[in-house]
Amino acid sequence: MGIFRSIFTVAHVVIVLLLGATMLNAYIPPKVFPLLNLLSLAFPFLMIANLLLCVFWIFSWRTRAFVFLLISTLFLTPVRRWINYSEPKSEKADFKVLTFNNKFDDYGKEKVENYINSFDADFIFLQESGYSVAQKSTFSKTKYFFHGHLVSFYSKYELLEKGSIPFLEHGDAIYADVMINGKILRFINVYLKPFRLHKSMVKPTENLDENTEKAKSLVRKFFPVFAAHQTQVEVLKNFIEKSPYPVILAGDFNSVPNSYEYYTISGVLKDCFLESGKGFGTSFHDYKIPIRIDYVFSSENLKSTYYQVDRSQKLSDHYPVFAEFSFKN
Repeated sequence: MGIFRSIFTVAHVVIVLLLGATMLNAYIPPKVFPLLNLLSLAFPFLMIANLLLCVFWIFSWRTRAFVFLLISTLFLTPVRRWINYSEPKSEKADFKVLTFNNKFDDYGKEKVENYINSFDADFIFLQESGYSVAQKSTFSKTKYFFHGHLVSFYSKYELLEKGSIPFLEHGDAIYADVMINGKILRFINVYLKPFRLHKSMVKPTENLDENTEKAKSLVRKFFPVFAAHQTQVEVLKNFIEKSPYPVILAGDFNSVPNSYEYYTISGVLKDCFLESGKGFGTSFHDYKIPIRIDYVFSSENLKSTYYQVDRSQKLSDHYPVFAEFSFKN
Protein backbone atom coordinates (compact mmCIF):
# COMPACT_ATOMS: atom_id res chain seq x y z
CA MET A 1 0.00 0.00 0.00
CA GLY A 2 2.94 2.29 0.72
CA ILE A 3 4.08 2.26 -2.91
CA PHE A 4 0.61 3.29 -4.09
CA ARG A 5 0.51 6.17 -1.62
CA SER A 6 3.90 7.33 -2.92
CA ILE A 7 2.64 7.20 -6.50
CA PHE A 8 -0.51 9.09 -5.56
CA THR A 9 1.54 11.69 -3.69
CA VAL A 10 3.77 12.31 -6.70
CA ALA A 11 0.71 12.45 -8.96
CA HIS A 12 -0.99 14.91 -6.61
CA VAL A 13 2.06 17.17 -6.51
CA VAL A 14 2.18 17.18 -10.32
CA ILE A 15 -1.52 18.06 -10.53
CA VAL A 16 -1.13 20.92 -8.06
CA LEU A 17 1.86 22.25 -10.02
CA LEU A 18 -0.13 22.11 -13.26
CA LEU A 19 -3.02 23.96 -11.60
CA GLY A 20 -0.59 26.59 -10.42
CA ALA A 21 0.87 26.84 -13.91
CA THR A 22 -2.51 27.90 -15.32
CA MET A 23 -2.32 31.00 -13.11
CA LEU A 24 0.89 32.01 -14.88
CA ASN A 25 -1.27 32.95 -17.87
CA ALA A 26 -1.73 36.25 -16.06
CA TYR A 27 1.95 37.01 -16.71
CA ILE A 28 3.20 34.93 -19.65
CA PRO A 29 1.63 35.62 -23.07
CA PRO A 30 0.94 32.85 -25.61
CA LYS A 31 3.51 34.18 -28.07
CA VAL A 32 6.14 33.44 -25.41
CA PHE A 33 4.86 30.09 -24.08
CA PRO A 34 1.56 28.89 -25.63
CA LEU A 35 1.47 25.62 -23.67
CA LEU A 36 0.26 27.50 -20.59
CA ASN A 37 -2.79 28.73 -22.46
CA LEU A 38 -3.43 25.22 -23.71
CA LEU A 39 -3.21 23.99 -20.11
CA SER A 40 -6.04 26.34 -19.09
CA LEU A 41 -8.42 24.09 -21.07
CA ALA A 42 -7.64 21.26 -18.67
CA PHE A 43 -8.29 23.26 -15.49
CA PRO A 44 -11.68 21.67 -14.58
CA PHE A 45 -10.31 18.14 -14.98
CA LEU A 46 -7.16 18.92 -13.01
CA MET A 47 -9.25 20.41 -10.20
CA ILE A 48 -11.54 17.39 -10.09
CA ALA A 49 -8.51 15.10 -9.87
CA ASN A 50 -7.07 17.31 -7.11
CA LEU A 51 -10.28 17.12 -5.06
CA LEU A 52 -10.63 13.35 -5.50
CA LEU A 53 -7.08 12.86 -4.22
CA CYS A 54 -7.81 15.17 -1.28
CA VAL A 55 -10.78 12.96 -0.39
CA PHE A 56 -8.54 9.91 -0.67
CA TRP A 57 -6.03 11.42 1.78
CA ILE A 58 -8.79 12.36 4.20
CA PHE A 59 -10.19 8.82 4.29
CA SER A 60 -6.65 7.46 4.54
CA TRP A 61 -6.14 9.56 7.69
CA ARG A 62 -3.01 11.15 6.24
CA THR A 63 -1.78 14.54 7.43
CA ARG A 64 -0.91 15.40 3.83
CA ALA A 65 -4.67 15.84 3.31
CA PHE A 66 -4.49 19.12 5.24
CA VAL A 67 -1.46 20.25 3.23
CA PHE A 68 -3.19 19.64 -0.10
CA LEU A 69 -6.47 21.15 1.12
CA LEU A 70 -4.59 24.26 2.25
CA ILE A 71 -2.91 24.53 -1.15
CA SER A 72 -6.29 24.06 -2.84
CA THR A 73 -7.60 27.25 -1.22
CA LEU A 74 -5.28 29.15 -3.58
CA PHE A 75 -7.53 28.02 -6.44
CA LEU A 76 -10.85 29.22 -4.99
CA THR A 77 -11.13 32.22 -7.31
CA PRO A 78 -10.06 30.26 -10.42
CA VAL A 79 -12.71 27.65 -9.53
CA ARG A 80 -15.35 30.36 -9.11
CA ARG A 81 -14.76 31.43 -12.68
CA TRP A 82 -16.25 28.07 -13.72
CA ILE A 83 -18.78 27.45 -10.96
CA ASN A 84 -19.94 30.11 -8.54
CA TYR A 85 -22.42 31.07 -5.86
CA SER A 86 -23.35 34.64 -5.03
CA GLU A 87 -26.02 36.04 -2.74
CA PRO A 88 -29.13 37.52 -4.42
CA LYS A 89 -28.84 41.28 -4.94
CA SER A 90 -31.56 43.58 -3.66
CA GLU A 91 -30.87 46.51 -6.00
CA LYS A 92 -33.33 47.23 -8.77
CA ALA A 93 -31.77 46.81 -12.20
CA ASP A 94 -31.33 49.93 -14.34
CA PHE A 95 -30.87 47.92 -17.55
CA LYS A 96 -30.61 44.36 -18.88
CA VAL A 97 -28.23 42.88 -21.45
CA LEU A 98 -28.19 39.66 -23.43
CA THR A 99 -25.15 38.22 -25.20
CA PHE A 100 -25.52 35.27 -27.53
CA ASN A 101 -23.56 33.58 -30.31
CA ASN A 102 -26.54 32.67 -32.48
CA LYS A 103 -24.39 30.79 -35.03
CA PHE A 104 -25.87 32.58 -38.06
CA ASP A 105 -29.33 31.32 -36.98
CA ASP A 106 -28.46 27.79 -38.14
CA TYR A 107 -30.88 26.40 -35.53
CA GLY A 108 -33.79 28.47 -36.84
CA LYS A 109 -33.99 32.23 -37.44
CA GLU A 110 -37.58 32.65 -36.25
CA LYS A 111 -36.97 30.65 -33.06
CA VAL A 112 -33.94 32.76 -32.20
CA GLU A 113 -35.72 36.04 -32.83
CA ASN A 114 -38.83 35.03 -30.87
CA TYR A 115 -36.68 33.92 -27.94
CA ILE A 116 -34.66 37.14 -27.87
CA ASN A 117 -37.81 39.27 -28.15
CA SER A 118 -39.35 37.41 -25.20
CA PHE A 119 -36.40 38.34 -22.96
CA ASP A 120 -36.99 42.08 -23.52
CA ALA A 121 -33.37 43.12 -23.06
CA ASP A 122 -32.34 46.76 -23.24
CA PHE A 123 -29.17 45.76 -25.09
CA ILE A 124 -28.48 42.73 -27.27
CA PHE A 125 -25.01 41.52 -28.24
CA LEU A 126 -24.92 38.90 -31.02
CA GLN A 127 -21.88 37.08 -32.37
CA GLU A 128 -21.78 35.14 -35.64
CA SER A 129 -24.98 37.11 -36.08
CA GLY A 130 -25.50 36.75 -39.81
CA TYR A 131 -27.07 40.20 -40.14
CA SER A 132 -25.81 42.54 -42.84
CA VAL A 133 -24.89 46.19 -42.44
CA ALA A 134 -27.98 47.29 -44.36
CA GLN A 135 -30.41 45.04 -42.48
CA LYS A 136 -32.92 46.67 -40.15
CA SER A 137 -33.53 45.57 -36.57
CA THR A 138 -35.39 42.26 -36.39
CA PHE A 139 -36.12 42.66 -32.66
CA SER A 140 -39.35 44.37 -31.73
CA LYS A 141 -38.19 46.58 -28.87
CA THR A 142 -34.67 47.59 -29.95
CA LYS A 143 -35.04 50.52 -32.31
CA TYR A 144 -31.33 51.24 -32.68
CA PHE A 145 -28.68 48.85 -34.01
CA PHE A 146 -25.19 48.55 -35.45
CA HIS A 147 -23.73 45.64 -37.43
CA GLY A 148 -20.12 44.59 -37.81
CA HIS A 149 -19.19 41.83 -40.24
CA LEU A 150 -19.55 39.11 -37.55
CA VAL A 151 -21.26 40.82 -34.62
CA SER A 152 -24.39 42.93 -34.12
CA PHE A 153 -25.50 45.28 -31.35
CA TYR A 154 -29.10 46.32 -30.61
CA SER A 155 -30.29 49.01 -28.21
CA LYS A 156 -33.52 50.53 -26.91
CA TYR A 157 -31.57 53.76 -26.53
CA GLU A 158 -30.16 56.03 -29.21
CA LEU A 159 -26.55 55.35 -30.18
CA LEU A 160 -24.56 58.55 -29.56
CA GLU A 161 -21.42 57.21 -31.22
CA LYS A 162 -20.52 53.89 -32.80
CA GLY A 163 -17.60 52.29 -34.55
CA SER A 164 -15.41 49.27 -35.14
CA ILE A 165 -12.33 48.25 -33.16
CA PRO A 166 -9.67 47.19 -35.67
CA PHE A 167 -8.33 43.66 -35.18
CA LEU A 168 -5.26 42.42 -37.02
CA GLU A 169 -6.66 38.88 -37.34
CA HIS A 170 -10.00 37.23 -38.05
CA GLY A 171 -12.63 38.24 -35.52
CA ASP A 172 -14.77 41.30 -34.93
CA ALA A 173 -15.36 44.00 -32.33
CA ILE A 174 -17.67 47.02 -32.35
CA TYR A 175 -18.62 49.66 -29.80
CA ALA A 176 -21.51 52.02 -29.19
CA ASP A 177 -21.98 54.85 -26.68
CA VAL A 178 -25.43 55.12 -25.10
CA MET A 179 -26.96 57.48 -22.53
CA ILE A 180 -29.02 55.84 -19.76
CA ASN A 181 -30.60 57.95 -17.00
CA GLY A 182 -28.30 60.83 -17.85
CA LYS A 183 -25.15 58.66 -17.79
CA ILE A 184 -23.15 57.63 -20.86
CA LEU A 185 -21.90 54.06 -21.12
CA ARG A 186 -19.74 52.40 -23.76
CA PHE A 187 -20.89 48.96 -24.92
CA ILE A 188 -18.38 46.69 -26.65
CA ASN A 189 -19.36 43.53 -28.52
CA VAL A 190 -16.51 41.14 -29.31
CA TYR A 191 -15.91 37.91 -31.19
CA LEU A 192 -12.34 36.69 -30.93
CA LYS A 193 -10.79 34.57 -33.64
CA PRO A 194 -12.40 31.10 -33.69
CA PHE A 195 -10.57 27.77 -33.72
CA ARG A 196 -12.69 26.31 -36.53
CA LEU A 197 -13.06 22.96 -34.78
CA HIS A 198 -15.65 20.26 -35.32
CA LYS A 199 -16.52 17.19 -33.29
CA SER A 200 -14.62 14.71 -35.42
CA MET A 201 -11.39 16.59 -34.67
CA VAL A 202 -11.69 16.14 -30.91
CA LYS A 203 -13.58 12.87 -30.58
CA PRO A 204 -11.17 10.03 -29.60
CA THR A 205 -11.13 6.73 -31.47
CA GLU A 206 -9.94 3.22 -30.64
CA ASN A 207 -6.84 3.76 -32.78
CA LEU A 208 -3.99 5.11 -30.63
CA ASP A 209 -1.97 6.36 -33.61
CA GLU A 210 -5.01 8.21 -34.96
CA ASN A 211 -5.60 9.83 -31.56
CA THR A 212 -1.95 10.92 -31.44
CA GLU A 213 -2.28 12.52 -34.86
CA LYS A 214 -5.47 14.25 -33.79
CA ALA A 215 -3.75 15.66 -30.71
CA LYS A 216 -0.85 16.98 -32.79
CA SER A 217 -3.27 18.50 -35.29
CA LEU A 218 -5.19 20.27 -32.51
CA VAL A 219 -1.99 21.72 -31.04
CA ARG A 220 -1.03 23.03 -34.48
CA LYS A 221 -4.45 24.71 -34.66
CA PHE A 222 -4.45 26.10 -31.12
CA PHE A 223 -1.09 27.85 -31.04
CA PRO A 224 -1.64 30.30 -33.96
CA VAL A 225 -5.09 31.18 -32.60
CA PHE A 226 -3.65 31.83 -29.13
CA ALA A 227 -1.13 34.19 -30.72
CA ALA A 228 -3.91 35.99 -32.61
CA HIS A 229 -5.96 36.26 -29.42
CA GLN A 230 -3.03 37.86 -27.64
CA THR A 231 -2.98 40.65 -30.22
CA GLN A 232 -6.76 41.03 -30.13
CA VAL A 233 -7.14 41.26 -26.35
CA GLU A 234 -4.24 43.69 -26.12
CA VAL A 235 -6.01 45.91 -28.68
CA LEU A 236 -9.21 45.56 -26.62
CA LYS A 237 -7.45 46.34 -23.36
CA ASN A 238 -5.90 49.48 -24.80
CA PHE A 239 -9.28 50.57 -26.19
CA ILE A 240 -11.00 49.99 -22.83
CA GLU A 241 -8.34 51.90 -20.90
CA LYS A 242 -8.83 54.90 -23.19
CA SER A 243 -12.62 54.87 -22.92
CA PRO A 244 -14.03 58.15 -21.55
CA TYR A 245 -17.04 56.23 -20.19
CA PRO A 246 -17.75 53.16 -18.06
CA VAL A 247 -17.69 49.99 -20.16
CA ILE A 248 -19.87 46.91 -20.62
CA LEU A 249 -17.96 44.30 -22.63
CA ALA A 250 -19.70 41.13 -23.76
CA GLY A 251 -19.26 38.45 -26.36
CA ASP A 252 -17.68 35.19 -27.46
CA PHE A 253 -14.02 35.12 -26.46
CA ASN A 254 -13.31 31.59 -27.69
CA SER A 255 -11.23 31.39 -24.52
CA VAL A 256 -11.80 29.71 -21.16
CA PRO A 257 -11.32 31.20 -17.68
CA ASN A 258 -7.72 31.12 -16.43
CA SER A 259 -6.49 31.77 -19.98
CA TYR A 260 -4.26 34.67 -21.02
CA GLU A 261 -7.24 36.27 -22.77
CA TYR A 262 -9.35 36.13 -19.60
CA TYR A 263 -6.60 37.47 -17.34
CA THR A 264 -5.88 40.35 -19.72
CA ILE A 265 -9.49 41.57 -19.81
CA SER A 266 -10.20 40.90 -16.13
CA GLY A 267 -7.24 43.12 -15.35
CA VAL A 268 -9.21 46.17 -16.56
CA LEU A 269 -12.84 45.02 -16.10
CA LYS A 270 -14.62 42.75 -13.62
CA ASP A 271 -16.18 39.42 -14.54
CA CYS A 272 -19.91 39.79 -13.82
CA PHE A 273 -20.28 36.04 -13.27
CA LEU A 274 -18.07 36.36 -10.19
CA GLU A 275 -20.23 39.21 -8.87
CA SER A 276 -23.72 37.82 -9.42
CA GLY A 277 -23.55 34.41 -11.08
CA LYS A 278 -24.80 31.12 -9.63
CA GLY A 279 -24.05 27.57 -10.65
CA PHE A 280 -22.04 26.62 -13.71
CA GLY A 281 -20.82 29.28 -16.11
CA THR A 282 -20.55 26.79 -18.99
CA SER A 283 -21.85 28.49 -22.14
CA PHE A 284 -20.75 26.19 -24.99
CA HIS A 285 -22.40 22.77 -25.10
CA ASP A 286 -21.37 21.12 -28.37
CA TYR A 287 -18.57 18.94 -26.93
CA LYS A 288 -20.33 17.80 -23.72
CA ILE A 289 -17.47 19.04 -21.53
CA PRO A 290 -17.44 22.19 -19.36
CA ILE A 291 -16.46 25.09 -21.60
CA ARG A 292 -17.13 28.70 -20.63
CA ILE A 293 -16.23 31.05 -23.48
CA ASP A 294 -19.06 33.65 -23.42
CA TYR A 295 -18.67 36.52 -20.95
CA VAL A 296 -20.04 39.78 -19.65
CA PHE A 297 -17.51 42.19 -18.11
CA SER A 298 -18.11 45.65 -16.68
CA SER A 299 -16.35 48.64 -15.17
CA GLU A 300 -16.12 48.89 -11.39
CA ASN A 301 -18.65 51.72 -11.13
CA LEU A 302 -21.41 49.44 -12.43
CA LYS A 303 -22.94 46.68 -10.31
CA SER A 304 -24.05 43.37 -11.75
CA THR A 305 -27.27 42.42 -9.93
CA TYR A 306 -28.09 39.26 -11.87
CA TYR A 307 -26.28 36.83 -14.16
CA GLN A 308 -27.64 33.70 -15.80
CA VAL A 309 -26.62 31.23 -18.48
CA ASP A 310 -29.91 30.00 -19.92
CA ARG A 311 -29.73 26.27 -20.70
CA SER A 312 -33.51 25.85 -21.09
CA GLN A 313 -33.28 25.37 -24.84
CA LYS A 314 -30.70 24.97 -27.57
CA LEU A 315 -30.87 27.69 -30.18
CA SER A 316 -27.20 27.48 -31.10
CA ASP A 317 -24.08 25.61 -30.00
CA HIS A 318 -23.83 28.38 -27.38
CA TYR A 319 -26.22 29.22 -24.57
CA PRO A 320 -27.48 32.81 -24.18
CA VAL A 321 -26.08 34.77 -21.24
CA PHE A 322 -28.18 37.37 -19.39
CA ALA A 323 -27.01 40.08 -17.01
CA GLU A 324 -28.68 42.93 -15.19
CA PHE A 325 -26.97 46.08 -13.93
CA SER A 326 -27.52 48.99 -11.61
CA PHE A 327 -25.54 52.19 -11.29
CA LYS A 328 -23.46 52.58 -8.18
CA ASN A 329 -24.23 55.74 -6.25
